[in-house]
Amino acid sequence: MTKKPKKTDKGMKTAKPSGSVNKTEAPLHWLVRPETIRKLWTGGGVLLTVLVVLELWVHPKGYFGIDATFGFNAWYGFIVCVAMVVGAKGLGIFLKREDTYYERD
Repeated sequence: MTKKPKKTDKGMKTAKPSGSVNKTEAPLHWLVRPETIRKLWTGGGVLLTVLVVLELWVHPKGYFGIDATFGFNAWYGFIVCVAMVVGAKGLGIFLKREDTYYERD
């Protein structure tokens, strides 16, 4: 189990590099801080909700029929994202190698 990063007197979280001889602590990058990740998820969810609700007043012009349905961009993007993840997992079954694939005998 890993230890939680310590808070310094500046309020910035830091983490010790593993196996490092240097005793100084490096601050966590802003994109890996838990509070930043939470804010990004919340902001993305709010933005998606606002854009879908705006479709109640702004009616997009559809070119193929189905793309004029309510919330098309949101649900189509979600379905395509899930399909890409499932496809990547399936592709990984055929492309994966043993852990020792690149080691020389």
